[in-house]
Amino acid sequence: MKSNLLVVLMTAALCCIWTSSQAAQEQSSGTSATLDRATLPIKEPTYPAITELDARKVTAPARFQLKPPENAPNIVIVLIDDIGFGHSSAFGGPIHTPTLEKLAANGLKYNRFHTTALCSPTRTALLTGYNHHSNNAGAIMELATAFPGNTGIRPQSITPIAQVLRMNGYSTAAFGKYHETPPWEGSVSGPYDRWPTGSGFDKFYGFIGGETNQWHPMVYDGITRVYPDLNNPKYHFTNDMTDQAIGWMNTQQSLTPDKPFFMYFATGATHAPHHAPKAYSDKYKGKFSQGWDKLREETLARQKQLGVVPQNTVLAHKPTDIKDWDKLSADEKRLFERQMEVFAGFGEHTDAQVGRLVDALSARGKLDNTLIFYIVGDNGSSAEGGMIGMYNESTIFNGVPETLAMQLKKISELGTEHTYNHFAAGWAVAGNTPFTWTKQVASNFGGTRNGMVVHWPAGIKAKNEVRSQFHHVIDIAPTIYAAVGIPAPRSVDGIEQRPMEGAGMNYSFDNANAPDTHKTQYFEMFGNRAIYHEGWFAGTVHRLPWVTKPDHALVDDVWELYNVNDDFSQANNLVDKNPEKLAELQKRFMDEALKYNVLPIDDRSIERFDPKIAGRPDLMNGKTSLTLYEGAKGIPENAFINIKNTSLSIDAEVEVPGNASGVMLCQGGDFGGWTFYMKDGKPAYTYNWLGLEQFTISSKQKLTAGKHNLKFAFAYDGGRGAGGTGTILLEGKKIAEGKIGKTHSNAFGIDETADVGEDQNTPVNPAYKGKSQFTGKINKITLETFPAKK
Repeated sequence: MKSNLLVVLMTAALCCIWTSSQAAQEQSSGTSATLDRATLPIKEPTYPAITELDARKVTAPARFQLKPPENAPNIVIVLIDDIGFGHSSAFGGPIHTPTLEKLAANGLKYNRFHTTALCSPTRTALLTGYNHHSNNAGAIMELATAFPGNTGIRPQSITPIAQVLRMNGYSTAAFGKYHETPPWEGSVSGPYDRWPTGSGFDKFYGFIGGETNQWHPMVYDGITRVYPDLNNPKYHFTNDMTDQAIGWMNTQQSLTPDKPFFMYFATGATHAPHHAPKAYSDKYKGKFSQGWDKLREETLARQKQLGVVPQNTVLAHKPTDIKDWDKLSADEKRLFERQMEVFAGFGEHTDAQVGRLVDALSARGKLDNTLIFYIVGDNGSSAEGGMIGMYNESTIFNGVPETLAMQLKKISELGTEHTYNHFAAGWAVAGNTPFTWTKQVASNFGGTRNGMVVHWPAGIKAKNEVRSQFHHVIDIAPTIYAAVGIPAPRSVDGIEQRPMEGAGMNYSFDNANAPDTHKTQYFEMFGNRAIYHEGWFAGTVHRLPWVTKPDHALVDDVWELYNVNDDFSQANNLVDKNPEKLAELQKRFMDEALKYNVLPIDDRSIERFDPKIAGRPDLMNGKTSLTLYEGAKGIPENAFINIKNTSLSIDAEVEVPGNASGVMLCQGGDFGGWTFYMKDGKPAYTYNWLGLEQFTISSKQKLTAGKHNLKFAFAYDGGRGAGGTGTILLEGKKIAEGKIGKTHSNAFGIDETADVGEDQNTPVNPAYKGKSQFTGKINKITLETFPAKK
C-alpha cells in the first residue's frame, strides 16, 4: 500500500515537473502570447531543477529565443534631408523622383504630415514617438543649453524604436545622418550611450553631425572612424551608404531570412552642401530659367492635378524679403539658375539611391512585407543660404556675407568638391509651395509640412491614394508598434517609460475618410511657435530663417490665425475676424508648452554654438591648455580646445630627419582651418580663412636632423573674427613672423577635425594635399590659449 502511494506521489511530482517544463519550453520560442512585451528586456523563462544524474536519459529544455510576433514586417524608414513639400515630382515639384512615385502608386501619399522644422528635433521625435522637447532636443544638438527641453540628453524614460524592436527580436541598422549625439560626446572619450549603436542599432554606417561633405565625408562604422575610397572619382557618400545598407541587408537575410529587420536610411542629401554628380545636375540645365515665382505657380498647378492639395488651394504670400524674379539682374538669374539645377540634380540622385535599396528589397522577395515610410524632408526646404546663396556655407556660421561677385567666380564649380554650396532662399520658398515659409519656421506649414509615402502591400489594401489626416513625426513609432504587434514599452531596464505621445496612423491605411486621431500639436523653434487644434492653427513668426537675431522681443510677437481645414496653404489670416479663437489657442499653446518642457523659449541661434554662452557641457570644461600626443586624430571641433577669438601658442617637441615634411597639428580643412607643418625641413603655419584667403608664415631656416622644440605663437588683435601676428620660434628663437589678417569667429566645419601628425579629410593647405603625413616623430604638442591683449 505504501509503495503504491509512493508511486502515485512520484508520478504526480514528475507530471508537475513535466508540465512546468513544457510551459517553459512553450515560452522558449519567444513568440508565446504569455510574453510580457511591455516590460523590456523580455524575461527569460525559468526551468525546474533536473534531478536525473545522466544527461543521456533526459531531454534538455528548448533554448529561449527572442522572436517578434509571427509575420511581423520588416520596417524601413527613409528620411531625406532639407527638402520641401513642393520639391519632389510625387508631390507636384520639379525634381524627378521616380522611386517615390513608384512607391506611391502602390501605396499611400500623406499630404498633412508634419515635422518639427529642424534636423535633430525631427529625428529624435521620429525615432522615439515623443515630442522634441520631451527628448531634450529643442534645437540641433550643437545648440543644446542647460534648460530642460534643450539639454541634448534623451531621458532614460524614453527608449528609441530601434532599441524596442531589437529587444523584441529584430535586427536593426542605421545608415547616413544621425545628428542625435550631444557634441561633447562625439569623441573617442565617449560615452557612446547616445551614439546609434548605444541607442538600439546593431549596425551604423554614417556621420554623427548635422551635415557632411558628400565627396569627403566624416564617416563612422559603429564607433570607429573609417575612410572610404575617396580616390575613386565616382565616390559619393549617398552611393556609399546605399552600398553599405544593401550589403548589410543581404548578409542579414542570407544568415537569418526569417528574422525581420528595422532599417533607418537617413541621407545627408539634400542638406547643404549641395554636392551632386554633374551628370544629374546637367539634366536640369535651362529648367529653371522661369524663376522661383513662376515655379511656384507651376508647382501648385501640378499639385492640384495630382490631388495632393485641395482644388481651392491658393498660393500663400511670398516673404517680402524675397525679390521678384523679373526684377533680378542677369548675373543674379544666371547664378540662381545654376544653384537650383545643382539642387535638383542632388534630389534626383538621392531618389535614385533609394531606388537601388527598394530594388534590393524586391530582389530578396521582401518588398511586400516591408513597411516603408519614405519621408520627404525632416523639415521644410532650407532658406539658410540667404538672399543670394553661398559657395561656402561656413561663411554664414562665421558672420561673413558672400557677394554676388564672389559666387560668380565659383559658378562652374557649384556641386563639386571645390564648393560647400547652398542655394538662395527664393528657391527654398518655391520648394515649399504652396506655403510661405521655410525650415526653422515652426509657425508655418512651409517649415513643418513634408510629404510622406507609406508602402506596405501585405498590410495595406489601398493603392495610389492620398491620405489627408493630420499627423506628425511622433506618430511613426506607435504606427510601427501596431504594425509589428507589440506594445509601446511600459518599462525598460527597470525604468518606467513615459506614455507614448504620438498617435498611430494605422487606422487611416484603408480608410481615407477616417476622422483624425491626432487632435492637438504644438510647434516651436527659436521662438517661432504655433499650436494646431482640431483644424485650427495659430502661430507667430518670431525670427526669419535668413537672419541670426530677431528684431523684437518674444512678448511683442504678432500672431496669425488660420482655419486649416478650409485653408490648406495658410493664405487667409482670420485673426481680426476671430480674436476669441486666437486667445483660446494661445492659452492652449502655453498649456502644451508647460506639459512638454518648451519653456523658457530660447531665440538665440549662432551664439549658442559657444558652449559657455549656451551653458551646456564642454569636454574641455574651460581648459586653456591641452597636451596632445602622436596618433591623436579625428577630434571633432566640439571636443577640442577652443582657439577662436584668442591668443595662443603651439609648442611642439619633435624629432626629425633631414628635409622633414608633413603636418604636426591642424584643425579644419578646405573651407577653413589652420595648420602647423613642415615642408622640405622648413616650419610653416597657414591659416585658411573660409576658403577665401590664406595667410602663410614660413621660415627660411631648415631644421637639422634630430630633436627640436618648435613653437608657433599668435598674438590676437581682440574682438571676434579679428586677425593678429603669428611668430614661429625654434629653440625659443624667432625664425619667422607675419600677419594673419582674419580668423574664424565661430566654427571651422562640422565635418572637419583636429589631427596630430597628418591632416585627415580635406586639407587646410592644398600645397600638401595627399602628402600630409609627418615624416618625423612627435613626442608631444602643447596647445595653450591666452586672453587677447587689450
